[in-house]
Amino acid sequence: MRAQSRIAVMYLCLVTAAIGMAQKNQGKLPGSLKDDLREFVQTPAIPGYEQQLAASISSRLRSYSPKTDEMSNVSVTVGSGSPHRLIVAPMDEPGYVISGITDDGYLRVQRLPQTGALPLFNELYSAQPVKVGATGQKWIPGAVAGLSLHLSPGRQNPPSAADLDNIFVDIGASSAQEARAAGVDLLKPMVLDRQFFEMASGQWMSAAIGDRFGDAALVEMLRQLDPQRLKGTLTVAFVAQQWPGARGLERLLETIKPDELIYVGRLMRGGAAPGEAPKSFTRKPGSGVVIGSSSTSSSTQEESNALAAELKQIAVQNNISINSDYSAPLMPRGYLSRTAMPARSVHLAVATGWPTTPVEIVDGHDLAGLTALLADYLQGQSQKIDLGEAAALPALSLPAPAQTAPANETILKQVIEAYGVSGGHEAAVRETIARLLPSWAKTETDAAGNLILQWGAKSSAAHVLVVAHQDEIGYEVHAILPDGRLELMQEGGGVLAYFMGHPALVHSSNGMHPGVLELPDGWEKPDFQWPRGRTMFHLDVGAHAPEQVAQLGIKAGDYVTNPKEYHKLLGARATARAFDDRIGCAALIAAVWALGPNLKGRDITFAWSTSEEIGLVGAGALAKRLGEEGHAPQYVFAVDTFVSSDSPLESKRFGDAVLGQGFVVRAVDNSNIVPPALVEKVVSLARGQHIAVQYGVTGGGNDGSAFLEYGSTDVALGWPLRYSHSPGEVIDTRDLDALAKIIAAVARSW
Repeated sequence: MRAQSRIAVMYLCLVTAAIGMAQKNQGKLPGSLKDDLREFVQTPAIPGYEQQLAASISSRLRSYSPKTDEMSNVSVTVGSGSPHRLIVAPMDEPGYVISGITDDGYLRVQRLPQTGALPLFNELYSAQPVKVGATGQKWIPGAVAGLSLHLSPGRQNPPSAADLDNIFVDIGASSAQEARAAGVDLLKPMVLDRQFFEMASGQWMSAAIGDRFGDAALVEMLRQLDPQRLKGTLTVAFVAQQWPGARGLERLLETIKPDELIYVGRLMRGGAAPGEAPKSFTRKPGSGVVIGSSSTSSSTQEESNALAAELKQIAVQNNISINSDYSAPLMPRGYLSRTAMPARSVHLAVATGWPTTPVEIVDGHDLAGLTALLADYLQGQSQKIDLGEAAALPALSLPAPAQTAPANETILKQVIEAYGVSGGHEAAVRETIARLLPSWAKTETDAAGNLILQWGAKSSAAHVLVVAHQDEIGYEVHAILPDGRLELMQEGGGVLAYFMGHPALVHSSNGMHPGVLELPDGWEKPDFQWPRGRTMFHLDVGAHAPEQVAQLGIKAGDYVTNPKEYHKLLGARATARAFDDRIGCAALIAAVWALGPNLKGRDITFAWSTSEEIGLVGAGALAKRLGEEGHAPQYVFAVDTFVSSDSPLESKRFGDAVLGQGFVVRAVDNSNIVPPALVEKVVSLARGQHIAVQYGVTGGGNDGSAFLEYGSTDVALGWPLRYSHSPGEVIDTRDLDALAKIIAAVARSW
């Protein structure tokens, strides 16, 4: 019996030791606060569709044996006895769910949550790249339709982007059947395509970052937790469906019935009487930890909330900055009476800049302070969090020189993803084009930055010039303001809602610096109107003084763009920013490969021009020089966008060229009218070589018109483009193929 007792005691000791070791190991979670937040914001999770994010969080917490219920709430419980503390963070973000599919393949949407104050939310999705949920937890790229700037003049009462009835999602489908075959159907989620950016001064920016900082803070808290130091029971939970009515939170309150609740999530706007702005918060990133309360008086809040006062005292003792601010109640009114929150309840947050927009900002130092406060409260000890230093993003690398003819889409992707704003900032685009040309193509660059390739010499043959422009719309840094913001001048036009309130990149000599292209004053007010006419733009890169801007390597004269990336859609469709005029650039490159070095008896010039978007600057300089040399072209084929009304938002009265049905003769635009006989000649040439062709009337101007005064005839060519001058332009690569073929045919035989 004594031997059995000794064995039992030894077994009990081993079990106790194993439990102790397991509890210690529970705190050894992989990752870091910043890495967690990056992954969480890049994992879409609209209300009711939190499963992928829940799985990501659960994977990080596997040493704690997390539980996930049928609502997708994730929870871990540590310790035992009283008190039972519940610390929660929400997972969901505002977004959309597919509510219909049109016969021609566009997706219709309903917003989730269906109610609530979300200023400019619909407008800031307009003409943006998005991700749409598909079968098998996959996401496919798409673009929200937007009005084209060049088709707007003279139109009365254009569709409002604020109205859900005017939101159409383009995934490249031509029919409802094609959309469903790709795995898209009713009730699939849709969110903005987004990136996580590190700005100066430890600020982090992304869509939905205000909905995820609590999740990252709680994971980091568990990473630091020593369960043996806990008193009582701790449940840490990541809850679903907070936006549409705190449903996940209510379930946990009802099932756990905790003694106290700490809610860690964004400050929420309140309701508003008709004609009044909703109640809102005032703290900005860098304010430290924030205690949210529906009371506008912090003293009243602290007198009635012992837990809030206790946390504030701990923060002061540990030199953690803490303040109070307004936030709407965590448990809004519902259809039924709501579960009561514990008497000891508090809402902790960090201030979020530009809340519920694509450029939400949190300060990493605030988030580190929040995590430290939670750890100090639970176990009296926290660890210092290394936020790391934000470095400039490297400039995109140039392609390797082409040895064989690249595929047309490969050419297009390379020139699309090079940045080059009007006003002398096209060098990266010019170098990309040069590297994609065959080695025999000996180009020259003139004083205006135009890249020029010449076949043959002055001869009896007609001098034919084909031109496409290198530049894209963007901004230039005009001045550095005393508060560290950048004042920008616009280079080329666009719809303000497509760019303001979205991420931007400053291109400087040491790389790319992310920032926020700020919304106009009053953007949160119900009666807000976008400014008209020329406006000055402001960019926040996280600096607080001109000296910090200088340390980043940013200076006046640097250029600014919105980020862009080439995305394949269904079939032959694709979406990106700056197809105008990188399709033209790509078509010329492809034609060079098709033509080869010898065009006997021909006098052909290909030119990739500069600064078309701000007044045909490069083409104008080239036209003047050739005219003065007595070598003005007889015919100029200006290759540029045919802004198309092939969109559910546009009038089909003009611009009616259909994607995928060939290149377009720009017979009439705002700068030129092609002689009808030459329109017929191009169409005849195309049909004779089985090249798909269209023709019509559109808006905008083209480079060829700069040559008219020197005796040239402008025969403008293009391709159909949806949602012109936006981040979500859509094309069909078959039209690029047709365009490259007709350019080669013109060079050989015109």
